[in-house]
Amino acid sequence: MDLYSLTLHEIRDKIRSGEICSKEVLDSVYNRIENLDDKIGAYLTLAKDKAYEAAESVDKRIAEGEKLGDLAGIPMAIKDNISTNGIRTTCASKMLENYVPPFDAHVCEKLKAAGAILIGKTNLDEFAMGSSTENSALKTTRNPWDLERVPGGSSGGSAAAVAADEAFFSLGSDTGGSIRQPASLCGVVGFKPTYGAVSRYGLVAYGSSFDQIGPFTKDVEDCAIVLNHLYGHDERDSTSLAVEHGDFTEALNKDIKGMKIGLPKEYFEEGIDPDVKKIVLDGVKILEGLGAHVEEISLPYSKYALPVYYIAASAEASSNLARFDGVRYGYRAKEYDSLEEMYINSRSEGFGDEVKLRIMLGTYTLSSGYYDAYYNKALKVRRLIKQEFEKAFEKYDIIISPTSPTTAFKIGERTDDQLAMYMSDICTVPVNIAGIPAISLPCGFSKGLPVGMQIMSKALGEASIIKAAHAFERNTDFSKKKPTL
Repeated sequence: MDLYSLTLHEIRDKIRSGEICSKEVLDSVYNRIENLDDKIGAYLTLAKDKAYEAAESVDKRIAEGEKLGDLAGIPMAIKDNISTNGIRTTCASKMLENYVPPFDAHVCEKLKAAGAILIGKTNLDEFAMGSSTENSALKTTRNPWDLERVPGGSSGGSAAAVAADEAFFSLGSDTGGSIRQPASLCGVVGFKPTYGAVSRYGLVAYGSSFDQIGPFTKDVEDCAIVLNHLYGHDERDSTSLAVEHGDFTEALNKDIKGMKIGLPKEYFEEGIDPDVKKIVLDGVKILEGLGAHVEEISLPYSKYALPVYYIAASAEASSNLARFDGVRYGYRAKEYDSLEEMYINSRSEGFGDEVKLRIMLGTYTLSSGYYDAYYNKALKVRRLIKQEFEKAFEKYDIIISPTSPTTAFKIGERTDDQLAMYMSDICTVPVNIAGIPAISLPCGFSKGLPVGMQIMSKALGEASIIKAAHAFERNTDFSKKKPTL
């Protein structure tokens, strides 16, 4: 069996036993990328020299008898809006095409300390704004299950890399579903942590009160392992939670008898593909057969989640992206006659259409004449959505819905239909609004394309999610299925 096709925990066991060394694993993955990524387009930058140096260090430490952790020698990929010291970080934008950060994001520091090996940076929608990775200014990423279809977004490159066995795990960022939606479309596991549980230090900000870094993995056990190395307080991030987390792998292989599951009727109504609905509900029946109690519930404020998200997140983007002005770093226009014209030309040429659209929308909703009518009202409804979830979790351990209303759509199919593109996030956006954790895991196939089930829980309720997700995975084989490439 090719090493690249194994899960993280399978590779970990082989490295620990001395059956293989880290360099062999790295060779296997880079060969896979070399043979395949011209078709997939998951990566923007490869970091071969640094990766082989790290692998050599891991192998040396193992040879000297040092006991290393779960991630030692494991090749990983990181979304290209997460800062990596000495490795280009572009945000898939002309604005930052040649930017090389002088520091690592907190998550990179933690993963490197655990011995994980960064092999490259993955493609995304520019500045993480999009649901298909078609907004990248640098290249198009394709879905490994069907090369004519999108991998989802904005973390499409990270999802495609794991689905195509071009990395054992990867990191993405999730502002309104940007980990879970591409995980669903690419048939892998994607986890969005509780807001503040994972430091955002070093993540290029889009919507600061929504953004959260999380992993893509091949199965739920791998997800639990990676989460153990991402969580933790960071004083450099003012929103970082100072709470202790347990070992997430302790939630694996647990009985779910008596677990209470809520099914929000609003997430199974108009706009959800009938095949997707049936497959997710069939998945719920499997959990019910394992002893869980399932009830239909109502989350009526969820219907306002999409407008709330696009008003509030765009307002934050308008503020966050003001720093890219052509003065300090990033793209600067070559032709201008004044300082004002330099700003205008640099931002006009450096940003793509979707980014400009969201900056303009955000600036508009923050303007004095419209602040109360749009932004302030959106914040009030955001509070109602959050309270609605909190009330539901007083009774239910988890809530289940589809992750995406459809399977992967064709490249170019929604580029001229803004509303249809935004509706891709209709099931995922409420989670970011409420700041709660959620997972997407494969639960079936529709016409040969993967369908994802979304499992949500209360803030810091990650263990309940992992417990239910792993129980489902143990009793199905959807996570084991791979695209034919």
